[in-house]
Amino acid sequence: MNPTKQQLAKARVLVVGDAMLDRYWHGAVDRISPEAPVPVVKVNREEERIGGAANVAYNVVTLGAQAGFLGVVGDDEPGHRLEVLLRETGITTHLKRDKGLKTTVKLRVIGRQQQLLRMDFENEPDHEALALQNETFARLAPQHDAILFSDYGKGGLAHIPTMIAAARAGRRAVLIDPKGSDYSRYKGATVITPNRAELQQVVGTWKDTAELRTKAQALRETLELDALLVTLGEDGMTLFDAQGDTHVDAQAREVFDVTGAGDTVIATLAALVGAGVGLRDAMPLANKAGGIVVGKFGTATVSYEELFS
Repeated sequence: MNPTKQQLAKARVLVVGDAMLDRYWHGAVDRISPEAPVPVVKVNREEERIGGAANVAYNVVTLGAQAGFLGVVGDDEPGHRLEVLLRETGITTHLKRDKGLKTTVKLRVIGRQQQLLRMDFENEPDHEALALQNETFARLAPQHDAILFSDYGKGGLAHIPTMIAAARAGRRAVLIDPKGSDYSRYKGATVITPNRAELQQVVGTWKDTAELRTKAQALRETLELDALLVTLGEDGMTLFDAQGDTHVDAQAREVFDVTGAGDTVIATLAALVGAGVGLRDAMPLANKAGGIVVGKFGTATVSYEELFS
């Protein structure tokens, strides 16, 4: 059964992870540079959006649930700008500032409705800032119904095993969008949501559905997870749990841009779990949300009305 708007409005999700600021420079491309064989983009519009793990929190609030965001940023212009954007969107913001850190910025140059170039500005937070984050997490976790870790591999979740243990001790659902090849750090979570390529990095390739099932269930048991949700792009998604597995086909009507689709899927899942919906019932809705968002440009979000219409 779908949750009512009121039920969803009571769900509280704490998002923890790597904060980023997404910047877009849009412009006209009329000529090739005389200096090198590259297009010249005459920038006529600049845009800023909440990115990375912070975009996951944005997806949670757009859907109508409550979101808190905990992350580490630099004491710099992008960090302060990101804080303003987060507060403007109704996200309860708990940012730790690290003076030695450059807030992660992804700058995309767009011309003729397509991305021509992306530039990344980043480095890793220090342990002092991460220790502060741990203390704040211990205080915040009991105030939320679901905890969502969005790992972008930028160093903001160096202490994730400690945080998972604390959340699970408090009987909170823990959802993780994973990164890298070492999944042992996610042990004990409720569910992790790797895509096909991410899972292959950890368990190797599979030749058919039966082999995927065997590998996914073995990983789930090793990591002591309640469930493993594998997103398979145009092939939909499959949830592996103690009961077996269940699959839903992709729902994208027209794929325009896959940027941030994984953020939308896990944010929808967390909001629904926070509202008391089981993972098996939440999965088709998360799949639908992913299908809606790939029909939009850039890191986008989905509303309650869009999801339940």
